[in-house]
Amino acid sequence: MIKNLPNTTISQVSRELVDIRDEGGAVALGRVLTLIIETDFSGLEEAVKAANEASKAHPCRIIVLAEDKKKKTDKPRLDAEIRVGGDAGASEVVVLRAYGEAASDHESLVTGLLLPDAPVVAWWPGIAPEKPSTSAIGRIAQRRITDAAVQPDPHAWLSNLAKTYAPGDSDFAWTRLTLWRAQLAAILDQPPYDPVLEVVVTGAVDSPSTDLLAAWLEVKLKVEVKLIRTVRGKAVAGIKGVKLVRKSGDIEIVRNIPDVATLIQPSQPTRDISLPRRSLRDCLIEDLRRLDSDDAFGKLITKGFGTKRKSPSVQKKK
Repeated sequence: MIKNLPNTTISQVSRELVDIRDEGGAVALGRVLTLIIETDFSGLEEAVKAANEASKAHPCRIIVLAEDKKKKTDKPRLDAEIRVGGDAGASEVVVLRAYGEAASDHESLVTGLLLPDAPVVAWWPGIAPEKPSTSAIGRIAQRRITDAAVQPDPHAWLSNLAKTYAPGDSDFAWTRLTLWRAQLAAILDQPPYDPVLEVVVTGAVDSPSTDLLAAWLEVKLKVEVKLIRTVRGKAVAGIKGVKLVRKSGDIEIVRNIPDVATLIQPSQPTRDISLPRRSLRDCLIEDLRRLDSDDAFGKLITKGFGTKRKSPSVQKKK
């Protein structure tokens, strides 16, 4: 069910949520958090779709703050839309389209709609504030999720996050590494246990996950990591491969086609492994599993990716 409330107020939206609950049952029961999404009109539906799918694993109230950044208007107005049932996955969705002065105070727009005594998670699927933790929505959120890959300069965004990081910050560039990190850890947990002497990480020039993977391996293995940037390919984006140099022989993971990588190990047959590029839904589900601070990401972004870290050597190639 979708209920439209044109030219409305937050008080009217709150009353309508109560009426829907009274008519259809206590829809808020079982909601474990409030997810606030800040986006523009063009990215609204894609973000809501991913959040709806993620809500099946993490039932929540979704509040979407959408602002038309391309079209400015002097007339303040708030249009709202409430989605429940089949139109909202396992959540209830409140879409707020703010115009003019009505969009000037985001915190006041959401305060009256938050679930009582429930954690708040903020997600920016598009352009994020320069310092998420001090933004209007970031100040009231326990977790703040950004995506370096969609920022104008992904590498510069990570450098900025290293300087402005606050406990509770996270980024999908880190979440997309989960499968790579698990695969590399599993490989190194098998004999022979030769130390890794050198690492080569290859990835698209605009891939922030490649930067984070290189930083993570350098911190964990305490070896030099050579970072090779390639022109973004049409078939495979993001990380292209990792090479671990050891005396007993090199280990390579090479991804030349989407979702599947080739694992090459000494004295073992070459085989294919599943390494899919993770969707917005997958990343959001993982990030919502924990509502406390991600200490591993915090240490990496501030110490492994900070300004004091020696920059990896870079080689551009086609």
